[in-house]
Amino acid sequence: MENKDNLSREKTGKIASAVGILANIFLALGKIIVGLIFGFMSVLADGLNNLSDCGSSIISLISFKLSSKPADEEHPYGHERIEYISSMIVAFLILLIAFELVMEAIGKIINPTKIEFSYVIILVLVASIIIKALMFVYYRIVAKKINSELLKATSVDCISDSISTSAVLISIVVGKLINYNIDGYISIVVALFIAYSGINILKETISHLIGQAPDKELIAQIKTRILNHTEVLGIHDLNVYSYGPNKFFASVHIELDSSANVLDSHELIDEIEREFIEETNIVLTGHHDPIVIDDEETNTLRKQIGEIVKALNPEFSMHDFRMVKATNFTNLIFEVAIPFNTKKTIEDIKNDIKNEILKLGENYRPVIMVEKQIYR
Repeated sequence: MENKDNLSREKTGKIASAVGILANIFLALGKIIVGLIFGFMSVLADGLNNLSDCGSSIISLISFKLSSKPADEEHPYGHERIEYISSMIVAFLILLIAFELVMEAIGKIINPTKIEFSYVIILVLVASIIIKALMFVYYRIVAKKINSELLKATSVDCISDSISTSAVLISIVVGKLINYNIDGYISIVVALFIAYSGINILKETISHLIGQAPDKELIAQIKTRILNHTEVLGIHDLNVYSYGPNKFFASVHIELDSSANVLDSHELIDEIEREFIEETNIVLTGHHDPIVIDDEETNTLRKQIGEIVKALNPEFSMHDFRMVKATNFTNLIFEVAIPFNTKKTIEDIKNDIKNEILKLGENYRPVIMVEKQIYR
């Protein structure tokens, strides 16, 4: 099923890239020709930007082909991260074009040349604005459908192009009305806008390569799918690792009744893992956590300590609770998950919990592990 999904994703991505190549060639030729004929640097700059977009679409086309390659010995997790590298290349190309345009525009400001107004230019720019706006909508829909950061970046670039072309159009009309050549100044504005788009794409791509957290919707889907099994009492320590826009590996602790047959519990976790492999693009590894649910003292203390943890901060959660009784004391062993942005130190949190537990009984000895987690 995964191979079928990858083929469908590759095909959709290739079609979207081909659409981008054709549209940008058409727009680039139109703007470069009229820009050269009538002497508008800003129109020429906008055309060169479309030409760079064409190059970006070619990179996208190659990227979808390469990223769909299956895993091999050298790359056991697949090749989908190639798409992120392609996005970086696109971002650097955009920044290079922006730099060149700024240099040209400065020269235009220092040594202005006479330009000739024409309604042909107005027609070309209006058509470009409409086409780029439609491409933005198209790429946005396709990017969401196949979960592509590369096409999402392309959609952002399209709306940026539409806005920058609008600025060029306004500059030409205003320049005509006030009888003053502001072409060079507007070229700089367009170039800076292009650079801003490139920087945003670069930041987003670098974030993914470093290891950006998956979105909350994906986490909710994982939790729901696991908890749909009625035997599962709860889950914790969920970690999700992305190896591309459509490839995830995850690990999770699955809480099951400690009195259940060990082989049955093992088979259930195997079943959940198989379900994820066969029905999703997530390779899941489950860890069995046996939970005592038929001991009144354990249940009471688990509830009380859970309330203590929540009272400190509603975003804190407690799991893996166990009681180990000795002759003169009882160890209460459990873990606490806290958000990354928690300002209190881990030691302070431990001490706060310990002080509250000692109020329940002086013979209790809390053994607490506090971890910062995204998914609690």
